[in-house]
Amino acid sequence: MSRHHTRAASGLSNMAPRVALAMAVLMALTALLAPPPAQANARDQAQRIHNRLTGTPPDAAMLDTMAALIEAGELREAALLATEQDAFYNVVLKNFATPWTNRDGDIFAPLNDYTATVIGLVIDDADFRQVLTEDVVYVGDPGELSALGFNDIPAVSANNNQHYAALERDNVPLQQVLISRSQSSLYDLPSEATAGVMTSRAAANAFFYAGTNRAMLRFTLMNHLCHDLEQLKDGTRPADRIRQDITRSPGGDSRIFINNCVTCHAGMDPLAQAFAYYQWDGAENAPTGQIRYNREGQNDPVTGTRVQPKYLINANNFIHGFVTEDDSWDNYWREGQNAVLGWDGSLPGSGAGAKSLGMELANSEAFATCQAEKTFRTVCLRRPASSADITQVANMSGAFRNNGHQLRDLFVDAAVYCRGE
Repeated sequence: MSRHHTRAASGLSNMAPRVALAMAVLMALTALLAPPPAQANARDQAQRIHNRLTGTPPDAAMLDTMAALIEAGELREAALLATEQDAFYNVVLKNFATPWTNRDGDIFAPLNDYTATVIGLVIDDADFRQVLTEDVVYVGDPGELSALGFNDIPAVSANNNQHYAALERDNVPLQQVLISRSQSSLYDLPSEATAGVMTSRAAANAFFYAGTNRAMLRFTLMNHLCHDLEQLKDGTRPADRIRQDITRSPGGDSRIFINNCVTCHAGMDPLAQAFAYYQWDGAENAPTGQIRYNREGQNDPVTGTRVQPKYLINANNFIHGFVTEDDSWDNYWREGQNAVLGWDGSLPGSGAGAKSLGMELANSEAFATCQAEKTFRTVCLRRPASSADITQVANMSGAFRNNGHQLRDLFVDAAVYCRGE
């Protein structure tokens, strides 16, 4: 390189730090002189809260009222006002719960008894843990329907979904007509065999149809504890309750069973035993069909006990596997890595039937956290990402557990938190 080029390169090298410093100073001055980022005013926040909680913009009077409440610092009151609108129930809650009622997670599935029960529990500000435990189903009140002029709504039936489909077809205001009834009075179930939406007609159709009834456990975990089986794999649990239909040497390789099959089935099968007496009587997604349950003394001709034949299928896969004789269940996940789900220490961790299993699931910390996460995503239109978001979800979950497990409160809390986005 010539002396001239060397000197030029040296000059450029000396200039670079000065140029960088000048640019940094300029950027700092620009930032100082720039106006602060605009904050959403009360009217903008009111509109956003209403839009998120109802799916529709507020009218002028509603906007004025909500904005005035926000300006007065009454943020929760403004959000609660939005939840009193019909669209919160007919649109937002309907879309919120409908994917839980089918295997495909289809948000466009028709209104059914599962979804209506979720909505009804919110209308009544009931303890939302009932969604997995109680002898309850929500139906349209015939008297109220008639008073509102809806005279073509079929009566609720254990054998079809026409009642709920008609409620949706005619855009009936659900918060005005839904009332609670006992499943045992409408379906062929004794009260002790009811377990909230797990024993609803829609859930039975989706998760008790064919198969081995393990689907009911899996989808309940997904929809109400926000954990799929893949996340709950634990190969350290005892394998003594794995049924005969699971071969111990898939493809002739026992390592597959030990390293893969056991990790799910060791914990899943002892829990899914709670559903041993249930069956869906009808074709999948057929217009007719209903839930069936073997009562005391009602033995199945194939098994000779109350246990459904599906629990004993493919017994030759491993004849030394577990044989289901009743509906007793045990939660092996109370120990090991899945203890992190926060099981209630006041419960025994075992029982018989779906109702007691529902209590085990609904009283876990994971149940509360799941409801908070789902409502956050629904209202804020995104997953919690920042540390502030994660803290907010934790606060919502704690408030949900401590204040009566009311789902509406979670929607309100999320709407207030995301009002300025």
